[in-house]
Amino acid sequence: MRLTIPAFLAALAAACLALPLSAQKFTPKTIQFQGAPDYANDDLLAAAGIKAGQTLSSDDMQQRMNALSQSGLFDSVKFTFNGQDLVFQLKPASQLYSVRLDNLPLTPGPDLDAKIRAKLPLYHGKVPSDGTLLDGVQSALEEQLAAIGIKATITSAPYSAMGAREATAIAFHVTTPQILIGEIQPGVAPQLTPKAQAVLASLTGLPYSTEGSTSGIARDLLGIYRDMGYLDVKADAAKQPTLIIAPDIVKVPFRYSLDAGALYKVTAIQLAPDMLVSQADFDKQSHVHPGDPADAEHISQNWHFIERQYHNRGYARARITPAATLDHAQHTVSYAVTAEPGAMYTMGKISVENVSDEIRTMMLAAWKLPAGAVFNESALLSYFAIDATNTHADPRLFKLFQSVNYKYTLNVNDDTKTVDVVLRLEKRTS
Repeated sequence: MRLTIPAFLAALAAACLALPLSAQKFTPKTIQFQGAPDYANDDLLAAAGIKAGQTLSSDDMQQRMNALSQSGLFDSVKFTFNGQDLVFQLKPASQLYSVRLDNLPLTPGPDLDAKIRAKLPLYHGKVPSDGTLLDGVQSALEEQLAAIGIKATITSAPYSAMGAREATAIAFHVTTPQILIGEIQPGVAPQLTPKAQAVLASLTGLPYSTEGSTSGIARDLLGIYRDMGYLDVKADAAKQPTLIIAPDIVKVPFRYSLDAGALYKVTAIQLAPDMLVSQADFDKQSHVHPGDPADAEHISQNWHFIERQYHNRGYARARITPAATLDHAQHTVSYAVTAEPGAMYTMGKISVENVSDEIRTMMLAAWKLPAGAVFNESALLSYFAIDATNTHADPRLFKLFQSVNYKYTLNVNDDTKTVDVVLRLEKRTS
């Protein structure tokens, strides 16, 4: 029987409807993305693998949705199609992380971000904790290293800033080859002191840190010269572009500059009148006098002396604050010292480590500061200063303390306002 034209068209339409949904083809007139205004429409199209005017099956649309979902940038992705408009409904991820380069000899910043984004349009400087975007950034970083001759393997892991309980970034780390600090050469700098030379030599060959090595070199130089009394010292360091590349090791060279400035001298150290230590008693023990260099070693000994006087009276959390006033024209410094005693603490428990039971019993018997008494750190110094004329202690302790190194640790308990003391003896190595 021959079908009329209208009957033929109806039969064809019925045949199409009989096809499974996955086999049906659709050509959306528009492709829209809703819910993620931070991402450009063209970038989302590229990430989904869709082109305007493209004919898609239902399976194709599902795959494009999965491509967006698997990026890790979105908590949910859905789509609807009304016969004309293909609409993706996106819910951005609640948490994305900044990128931290752990030991990559690349320069973080806009230029590197632009190179990554050229390959990954949805990369805006942050990454999810997992997903194809994270994997893509890792691959892009490996490509950047390959471009400068380093065939590297990179891993990624959550990174927590100091003091943070939760991850604040995703750190990318080169596992192979080793990335080490190379030679540290002078740029604009005077002849270094032997100590500074030794410190820089000790840094060479240590693991390289993208963010920490440059600042660490400058910080070490600043610390050395400030400790000597050069309080206006300026130091800087810069990674050099020419790396020393071998299959198993990459060495990153640095150049530093240093301007030591003038040596500062102390004019005065003045204690607040309400302190437990009198000015006269302080001056008697001080190794720093007006006109002396403001070197940190001798000056810090003064602060430790004051702190111990407070500890001797039970103030185990006393805070000593030396406020420095610098005269940049005369290159002098004076200190005004104040103290916050805090609460008073009493003696808690005492224990002895690294000795036999017999020696422990002997040492505990010689301890004279009972639990509950006002804590006194000087009791520890007197304890280890037992000599042959002390008739109140076992004479064997005198010989013992002459033949070993001793240490003590103070464990301050803020809840009970007590101080536990741990004594430890160690054999002398020489």
